Amino acid sequence: MRTARALSAAAVAGLLLASPVAAQMDHDDASVEGVRNLYTTVKGFLVASAEQASADLYAYRPTEEVRSFGEILGHVANAGYLFCGAAAGMERPQLPNAEEFTAKADIVAAVKAMFEFCDRAHQIDGTRAAEAITFFNQDHTRLSVLAFNMGHNFEHYGNLVTYMRINGMVPPSSQGG
Repeated sequence: MRTARALSAAAVAGLLLASPVAAQMDHDDASVEGVRNLYTTVKGFLVASAEQASADLYAYRPTEEVRSFGEILGHVANAGYLFCGAAAGMERPQLPNAEEFTAKADIVAAVKAMFEFCDRAHQIDGTRAAEAITFFNQDHTRLSVLAFNMGHNFEHYGNLVTYMRINGMVPPSSQGG
């Protein structure tokens, strides 16, 4: 009897593993891992930029119409809570507006705290990542909101790269290693 149950269980497991559902789960998990890897990359670039820049660079803006270096980092910190909170279904903490911070230490701390929050959101599995949510009045999956945040982070890292290059600095993504 136990042998028959074991064979039945093995047959069911084999069918499930070969099913489109299992293939989709593997695909979803691979997609989650891909977004997580890119998130980790841009997280490293942003934290390194925040730490590497001098306190004087935080007030720098190439023209009056754009955010300063520090304001960009503050904006990234604020937005990260919005994106990651929505994607993971976590309550967004009520924090001061990091875009208004002026001290380097405060901005670096805000960026690091946001990434700690987002790290939890990026622990999502493929099944939960595929769930539908509404974000900015549009239908998304949880994973697409995390991908949106990752793209947003890369966009603003590009701004910081320009500011660093204008000021004779080599940005983290060009430092090798």
